[in-house]
Amino acid sequence: MSAKDPQGYSLTGANEKASELYAQALTELQCYIDDPVATIDAALAESPNFVMAHCFRAYLHLLASERAAMPEAEASFKAVTPLPANDRETGHIAAIQQFLAGDMQRGINALESVLIDYPLDIVALQTAHLFDFFVGDARSLRDRVARQLPQWSGGITGYHALLGMYAFGLEEMGDYRRAEDYGHQAIDLNTRDAWAQHAVAHVYEMEGRQQQGIDWMESRQVQWSTDNFMSVHNWWHLAMYYLDLGQIERVLNLYDTRIRVERSEVALDMVDASAMLWRLHLRGVELGDRWNEIAKAWSPVAEDAFYAFNDFHAMMAFVGSGNAQDANRVLTAQKARIGKGGSNDAMTAEVGYPLCMALQAFSHGDYARTIELIRPLRTIANRFGGSHAQRDVIDLTLIESAFRDGQHGLARALSNERMALKPTSPLNAKFRRRLAQGTSAQEEASVA
Repeated sequence: MSAKDPQGYSLTGANEKASELYAQALTELQCYIDDPVATIDAALAESPNFVMAHCFRAYLHLLASERAAMPEAEASFKAVTPLPANDRETGHIAAIQQFLAGDMQRGINALESVLIDYPLDIVALQTAHLFDFFVGDARSLRDRVARQLPQWSGGITGYHALLGMYAFGLEEMGDYRRAEDYGHQAIDLNTRDAWAQHAVAHVYEMEGRQQQGIDWMESRQVQWSTDNFMSVHNWWHLAMYYLDLGQIERVLNLYDTRIRVERSEVALDMVDASAMLWRLHLRGVELGDRWNEIAKAWSPVAEDAFYAFNDFHAMMAFVGSGNAQDANRVLTAQKARIGKGGSNDAMTAEVGYPLCMALQAFSHGDYARTIELIRPLRTIANRFGGSHAQRDVIDLTLIESAFRDGQHGLARALSNERMALKPTSPLNAKFRRRLAQGTSAQEEASVA
């Protein structure tokens, strides 16, 4: 009898022990816990011709969204291509080929073809969901999961992950009540589902429910922060609530003891660090050596131009630390990247490169140029990935530039817009107060 995955699909080349390890690796990725790479490597040691284990290993490295992980993804692809494979597995191999070629959308489309015929393929769904996030496709974050939900039930292994993914898609589409409900349902099924935890955290962030967000994160800290490779991002979410409340010392403590305590060189972790420091920088907070530390971590990949969203956050670190040399390396690499083809080409040309130029202009005190560069990007910034909460840093940079350049009409319009969306935000109230009093960001920071 052939081995099967937890959803009942055949696994070519797997023995019983390898299929058990594969199921364990799936659970680890669904909850973002432990070490799914080590687990899948153990499965391959048991069954070297295990097709889906090779595919899963390739996805784990592709999802790192950094160039350094690509050789391992390529090695897995090279190992799987000569192996006999069934139709479902062949679809996965085709998707991996597209991702390795740099075409995220074609890779997503190949996974969508798999899901049409195999709606319980949780690997295809979770991978496509995460790539939907990387390309900023909020509708697909929601609807790709919705297309599969009727085929699932609570009795199928991994159902919690489906609910958590759906919760995040609903949140990104502004359906906050249903997002919160589905996120809680997912947590009720599996208390360690860090993606569902994160989906509910996004709801509280977007609605300005800061204290509820703090209570949600702190009351469940053990579940989402223990042996969890998404913990840095969830610590970032907790810090975001305190930041909105103006509790700057608490934010800095979380940064030092949680977000950057391990000095991670994983791109996803460095993104969170840069994003938090830049928000503090916009408020005029003195950051000491923190900029230099994160800039040093970003420096080895300054010329990668691999993923525009990462470039933007590396640029924050370089201009924040005054590292003009690495800032110029980013811009030069981005400019050279444009026209080479692939998903990141468009992301860089349309959003990433002008945003990085805007950060450089901001660092030079050229706020008029910063405004000129950012304003056309506000409605298309989703095209280079990230969530609404992450991309809000673009608007924050724009509104601070408007204040500093004396463009009070623009600052007023942006403040009104923010207040309409999140009237309970103390930060938005500060923008209103600055308009009335002409207060500088530095003065606001001194009384935060």
